[in-house]
Amino acid sequence: MERLAKVIAQSGYCSRRKAEELIKAGKVTADGKKITQLPALVKKDADIMIEGQLLSFEEKEYYLLNKPRGVITSVSDEKGRKTVTELIASEKRLYPVGRLDYDTTGLLLITNDGELANLIMHPATKIEKHYVVKITGKLTNEDQKKLHHGVIIDEYLTKPAKIKKVKYDKKTDTTVFSLIIHEGKNQQIKKMMNAIGKKVLKLKREAIAFLTTDNLPSGHYRALTPKEVKKLHNLTKNNIN
Repeated sequence: MERLAKVIAQSGYCSRRKAEELIKAGKVTADGKKITQLPALVKKDADIMIEGQLLSFEEKEYYLLNKPRGVITSVSDEKGRKTVTELIASEKRLYPVGRLDYDTTGLLLITNDGELANLIMHPATKIEKHYVVKITGKLTNEDQKKLHHGVIIDEYLTKPAKIKKVKYDKKTDTTVFSLIIHEGKNQQIKKMMNAIGKKVLKLKREAIAFLTTDNLPSGHYRALTPKEVKKLHNLTKNNIN
């Protein structure tokens, strides 16, 4: 027996979190029986239908995109703006792992492996995300201490952040630095900077764990190698245990 949400995520249909939402909304059946309660267990060979469509298992695809500014991190946009999945030439139903804001650039993973996506995004796995941040004003030692110990955003205390390579430009009164976190809440870095009285001018994600945007121009992407995919799976499983 397997958790229904996990089976749906493994199929590539959507992430586990989205699968749980579909189940609770009464849109999923297993062997003809509607499932609405979580957790739900099903046989590995169960016929699962989502909104009347039989679930099929797709071959997994994994891409690393260097997201440019002005592209939406979504599979669709009601305003007709370009989305990150439109930049990938694939016939599969792909979706981004986590989110980068419209004006944020850098590394974004895109896949149809919902189970791996869920693990990468889960705070318990402690997968490090590396950013280069440019802010207004000077990032003082006191500011760095606050970020290291955690700041309050949306009534939530952030986990300790690592600060490196701080460079203050007196002429423009701006600071550029490297920030490492393993969370991914909505607009987290911008809110963290607001909490210490700063404003983000530029934000770029340079790495997720061992993956980087090195030698990958903005707007370009590449497929992950089988070795990289295996390493990601091992990293998430080892960290969450």
